[in-house]
Amino acid sequence: MRGPLVAGLDVSTTAAKALIVDAEGQVVSEGRATFPLSNPSPGAWEQDVALIREAALCCLAEALARLAPPERTAVRGISIAHQRETFAFVAPDGAPLAPAIVWMDSRSTPEVLEVSRQLGAERIHELSGKVPCTTPSLYKIRMLLSRLCPSIRAAPKRLVDVHALVVHALTGRFVTSTAAADPLGLIDPRTGAWQEQLCRAALVDDESLCGLAPPGSALGVVDAAASARLGLDPGVVVVAGAGDGQAAALGAGALRDGAAYLNVGTAVVAGVTGRTFRFSRAYRTLIGAAPGTFLYESDLKGGTLTLDWLADRVLGEGRFERTSARTRTLADLEHKARGLPAGANGLLVLPYWAGVMSPHWSDDASGAIIGLRPDHGPEHLYRAICEGLALEQRLVLELIERETGPITDVIAVGGAMRSDFLLGLFAAATGRPLRRSEVDETTALGAAILASAHVTGDSVEQAASRMARVTAHAERGLPEEVARYDALYEGVYRGLYAALEGTLRALARA
Repeated sequence: MRGPLVAGLDVSTTAAKALIVDAEGQVVSEGRATFPLSNPSPGAWEQDVALIREAALCCLAEALARLAPPERTAVRGISIAHQRETFAFVAPDGAPLAPAIVWMDSRSTPEVLEVSRQLGAERIHELSGKVPCTTPSLYKIRMLLSRLCPSIRAAPKRLVDVHALVVHALTGRFVTSTAAADPLGLIDPRTGAWQEQLCRAALVDDESLCGLAPPGSALGVVDAAASARLGLDPGVVVVAGAGDGQAAALGAGALRDGAAYLNVGTAVVAGVTGRTFRFSRAYRTLIGAAPGTFLYESDLKGGTLTLDWLADRVLGEGRFERTSARTRTLADLEHKARGLPAGANGLLVLPYWAGVMSPHWSDDASGAIIGLRPDHGPEHLYRAICEGLALEQRLVLELIERETGPITDVIAVGGAMRSDFLLGLFAAATGRPLRRSEVDETTALGAAILASAHVTGDSVEQAASRMARVTAHAERGLPEEVARYDALYEGVYRGLYAALEGTLRALARA
């Protein structure tokens, strides 16, 4: 163990993970807790605010409990990464006023249209770096306050992202990071301040907003009640973190020119870091985890969520729940899919189960399964979904590098990329060599890097250079598969959405 210890906490869509690491990035202890995701109606995705908060504290307590007493006293900082766009309204004492609305909730299309008419879609894009669609929380916030729970609009309240929710649980303060709050769509990324026009469009008043601080800065110390529960010494600092995508890029060490991170999780996210604010329909622009940086990022909301759909809704009991049965089902499907040829025997998937952001920006888009025959089984669909996700990343990476410069190094992170099968498939289908982060929980490591930089006094870049670890070997995929995916991408996939766009829009309105 070298140097002071810090905790990196990643509160993702269905689980909270905590890493205790030293100043060299070595993992000393870990903790994990899960919480449910509710889909009460089509397009509606909600969570219990109290369960999110409890899972965050439980996984942190578990990681700390596994330390010997001398190690526990060496923990000097905590930082947080979180599922972006998920938000809630809480009372001044932190009590939930309504369920949390999750990032993939798609019920706010009327609000997207209404706000775009009021402010202009291009103006919103210029102000926030984000094309109007149902993903930025702005529209979901307006939906909640005007349609779902209008009674809380006039109530004393605070708008919290998940980062702010956890910071309040640790410190009693309503404050969040600019890099954590930026995905709400209410911040001007150039200044790191709440943007008045956007907040007004969301129907949020100034009194409801949390304080803001740049990533890597101190937000306060863990209070007495939280210290007692967690077994921490007094005075442990809570350091401003970032959204899970920005933290994953940091944890992967993807800060230099030409480096991209590819995070294959519930959503599939890819991005590159830069120091100039720019906006484009090829990506969305976010405040980066390293101070003074921006992240140019694609985000496909239906990532491994689509595989969970196959396991749960098609082959299982119909519920989106992380269970041992789901894990066994997915492992069995992957084993069988390994034996299939590239192209899944003529089956192709357009993986827009949760709509599409860049490059098409259509909430009307939906998934398509093309080429079904009687000889296809669940393993063919599993492989076709994985291939569709990978071919989509080929498309968005090409578009991003046209705007930002050549991408020469892609670092794969996320639980799915622990699979050699999926890593090889993504390398072959994207046509790019992929290196893998050596730390499984890269997002939590990114948060820990921010905490360590603050505690040691180093820059975030210096902390990342010593703590992020990436394999030297790059996976390139089998040559015969590369050739097959080249043909499939150029001949079919690249033009697939354009061919189906009108049909998908008609279906959305049927």
